[in-house]
Formats: sequence, C-alpha cells, structure tokens
Amino acid sequence: MIRLTNTLTRQLEDFQTQGDTVTMYVCGVTPYDSSHIGHAMSYVVFDVVKRYLTWRGCAVKHVQNFTDIDDRIIERANRLGTTTDELVEKYINMYFDDMRDLNVQPADVYPYATQEVPEMIEIIQRLIEKGFAYETKSTLSEWSDVYYRVSAKKDYGKLSHRTQESLMAGARVESGEEKENPADFALWKGAKAGEPSWDSPWGKGRPGWHIECSAMSLKYLGERIDIHGGGEDLIFPHHENEIAQTEAYTDAVPFVRYWLHNAWVKMGEEKMSKSLGNFITIRDGLNKVGGDGLRLWVLTSHYRKPLSFSETTLEAAKNGADRLRTAARALSEAGDGGIDLGHHRERFAAAMDDDLNTPQALAVLFDLGKEINRARDEGKGVATAQALLIELGGVLGLRLEEAGGSIEAAPFIELLIQIRTELRAAKQFQLADRIREGLAGLAITLEDGPQGTTWKQD
Repeated sequence: MIRLTNTLTRQLEDFQTQGDTVTMYVCGVTPYDSSHIGHAMSYVVFDVVKRYLTWRGCAVKHVQNFTDIDDRIIERANRLGTTTDELVEKYINMYFDDMRDLNVQPADVYPYATQEVPEMIEIIQRLIEKGFAYETKSTLSEWSDVYYRVSAKKDYGKLSHRTQESLMAGARVESGEEKENPADFALWKGAKAGEPSWDSPWGKGRPGWHIECSAMSLKYLGERIDIHGGGEDLIFPHHENEIAQTEAYTDAVPFVRYWLHNAWVKMGEEKMSKSLGNFITIRDGLNKVGGDGLRLWVLTSHYRKPLSFSETTLEAAKNGADRLRTAARALSEAGDGGIDLGHHRERFAAAMDDDLNTPQALAVLFDLGKEINRARDEGKGVATAQALLIELGGVLGLRLEEAGGSIEAAPFIELLIQIRTELRAAKQFQLADRIREGLAGLAITLEDGPQGTTWKQD
C-alpha cells in the first residue's frame, strides 16, 4: 500500500484512487524568467510521483498549467520593450528544453491561463450568485474588481491550518483596493491602462491568480481530483484560496483527496527565489552536472525536507550518478551474478511506498550497483541485474542506460571500444591509443578492467 503525507490532514494516509485513472494537477511556472533549480525540485518530485504510480500499475492523467498573465510578466515585458506573448513564449520554450534534459515526462495537458478566461468568468459569476463573491469599484481602474468573500466559507484556512481570525488579522489592503474584509482575495481585476484585458460582465479586466487553477483543474480533471501538487510556498494563499473557490462553486467536498507539497531549495538561510535574485537556473545546473546528476541531487533529500544548495553536494550527486551509470553500462554476459534481485526490488518498493522515500530508494540502487560491480569482478554475468538497476533507476527518472550521452551515440562508442580491443590484441597499441585519446577529446573516458573495457561521459 502506497502511503502519502496529506497536507490537508497532516497525516500519513493510505493512497486509494477514486477511479481507474489517478488524476493529478501540478501548479506550473509563471514564465517571466528562466526557471531555477527550486522549480526543478518540484517538477522532479511530481515526475517521480507519476512514474512510481505508473510502475505500480496505475494510469495517471497529469495536468500542469502556465500562468501566462501576471503583474511580473507585464512589468518585465514593458521594461524590455516586448509583448507579454513574446516574453511568455520565450520562457515557456526554455522551460520545455530544461524539462526535456532533466528527463521530466510531459504532462497530458498544459493549459494556458489566457486560453481559459471564459471558464473563469463562468465560475466567478456563479460565486457571485451564491454569495461567495462580490463586485466592487477600483480606484486604480475605470472597471470593476471582483473579490472572494472569505467569511462565507466557514472552513477557510483548513489547508494551512489557520483560523479565519488569524488570517484576517494578518491581512492588509493594498492602495486602491475596495474590499469588505482585508482577507478577501481578487477573482477579477479591472484593467489598467496599457495592460492586456478581456471583456467580462464587470468590464475589461483579467483574472486573479487563484481562479486560474480552479478553472483548469475543473475543466480537465473534474470536480474532484486525486492529487494536487506544488511547492509548500503555495499552501497559503494560493492553494487555500483554490480550495475555497472550487468547493464553493461545485459543492463537491473535498475538492482534492491528497494535497502533496514539496519543501523548497535554500540558498544559505533563505528560500531560492526569482524575486530575491538568489537562484541558480536549471540550465546552469544541467551544464554543471547533467540531467542525472541534477535529478539525483534533488532525490537525495526527502521531498518534504528543505534542500540546501552547495557546489559540493551538487558535485557529489554527479559522482553518484556516474557510479550508477558505470554499474549499469559495463559490458556483461547474461546472468544475475548470484544477486538476490527480488530482495532489492522489494526494498525499493517499500521505500517508495513510505511517502516516496527517495533517499532510501537511492540507497537500494547504490547497494545493487556495488553488488553488480563485485559480481562482475568475480567473472560472473550480471546483465539481468543491470537490467533491474536500469529499471529502478528509470522509476526515479534516471537515464542510466544512456551513460550520460545520447542513445544514438552509445552503439558507436561500443564499436570503437571493440575495435580498440582488437587492435590491442594485435599489439597495434599506437592506433588503440588514438581511439582512447579521440574519445577523451569528446569527454568519453575508457576504463580497462578484468572483465573488459567500460566507458563513461565526463
């Protein structure tokens, strides 16, 4: 039985689906800048959730949005002298490149907020009719704003485990806002001069941030979903508000059965953040340690614990990925090397069943890798054990079978190794050395051992 920590209940719960397909919604990026390795942590974590559920025999429908209209997008586009559409397209393309190289499986649907505005307007209208929202005149726009009436939802605060009184006491009203209560939040914002806007019953404007995810999860996954994921910084206010408006609209409670939140990446004592400017881009991380290295760095920490960035831990993850890759790729004959493969498989599943304990799951992979190397050094065939290592690594999204390079390059490298072996047997050492040196120039290192020659990409 898979067990997951549900943020809503703060309990470790047995995971049970409500249908044949697990429905999973994950909050996506706001594409106004390059994605950083804090984003990588979140998307690797939920990629592993999806991969593990699939490995355990579940079908998964995965939706992840893009918030492609936002104050930060508008501000940066204006500053750079470009359009919001051009800015968004640039950073979404970069995001997809990062995810491809990080081996994050694509979502089934990537809805854009700007393409779902009619659905948002419909929800807002219904919330007004039911008394959960109200229209008010903004002093910042000639058009109206619409706010959610927090006091109308009696269990507001249940996800963040805060009382309405404490939330209202800590809330404040920005200049130009006309709210009934400081804790009320925007569903619709009246358009300001020069901003992108849409027609609505309240005049020209654009949706608030929180209403986007409600509209998209309802449209693509239905009134109740199994898993909703994101970083823990989204618990309040974003996910709290998402629950409030969705459940008020549908009367279907709970809206989400399992809320999963990953902790954040820290730079020193602070959260890594675009707004603070203390971030390392995913691309920089990939250039430093490669996709397997960056992914392994994320997974060495449990997803609910903060992950501190350092060059040392990043380099250690790269070296760990290299060790696993070498064990998986070394040439071997068929056989299990006398290794108890069932035991390793069971240990791996037990670790992952326990709230996705990826550090323990990785420990299983490293133990298996050591046994493969030992058995191979003893002259035993270990190809079956290597296949298991590749399989379990794949559940964590590691590309061990590619040896750090592309699948297409591997056969040619193996052929060159075979030719080099034949040259050495014929005592043509100068030609053999030229092959080694040529591969070294392509960052491919050859390692000669008792059982033959293995290779890895530096």
